[in-house]
Amino acid sequence: MMKKVGFIMMALLLVVLSACSSSGSSDSSKKKTIVMGTSADYPPFENVDTKNGNKIVGFDLDLAKYVADKLGYKLEVQNQDFNGLIAALNSKKVDFVMAGMVDTPKRRQQVDFSKTYYQSYQVVLTRAGTNIKTMNDLKGKKVGVQLGTTQETLAKKVNKTIPMKIQSWDKLNEMVEAMRTKKLDAIITVDTVAYGYTSKDKKLEQFKAVVDGKTQYDPISAAFPKDSKLTAKFNKVFKEMEKNGKKDELVKKWIVNQ
Repeated sequence: MMKKVGFIMMALLLVVLSACSSSGSSDSSKKKTIVMGTSADYPPFENVDTKNGNKIVGFDLDLAKYVADKLGYKLEVQNQDFNGLIAALNSKKVDFVMAGMVDTPKRRQQVDFSKTYYQSYQVVLTRAGTNIKTMNDLKGKKVGVQLGTTQETLAKKVNKTIPMKIQSWDKLNEMVEAMRTKKLDAIITVDTVAYGYTSKDKKLEQFKAVVDGKTQYDPISAAFPKDSKLTAKFNKVFKEMEKNGKKDELVKKWIVNQ
């Protein structure tokens, strides 16, 4: 009888130990998923690498992966049109946005922003050999801008004094193809993105967008839903990356050496 009781107790002990072991390994191996919204048509910040399985790659992606890993999250990326990213945040379809997005007062009414992690300036991208050399030369021209961007806002502002034919597109890469086939005369974008095209295609060139004598700078930040606890967490890691050289490493990889 004692033998039987002892056997039963040992069996129960093994079950309990097994359950504890299983629970422990599950907790340690599982990471909470954090969803990043982006628009992967904006190299070097983010684009689809068609040569390597259509993976989304870029400066923002590497930056987000680093932050997510430091905070103990598994990163999931949701790709969509830039114009719908803030709506995706507010409807909780994504947890944060990194898409070369500029921190503006208007956007701050809807979302919170991290500290600036990169600063770029706005430029005009054109075909080489055209007579478009300054903002004044855009008068009467077909000018492409990406829908929902600060470049679209700038174009509308300039249009008041320099009338042009503004066309708003969802995808920047599609605008570039349209310009190559002369369906567009110029595109207003940012220097880092434009350089990704002009450095590889000598038929394209760029110049700084100077308005009222001022170069137009853009503070690029990560966006979060209002009052998100992630904002402070991301800011902390961004500061660490500036100190430990990781940010400079990614800037060199994606922007300086693109």
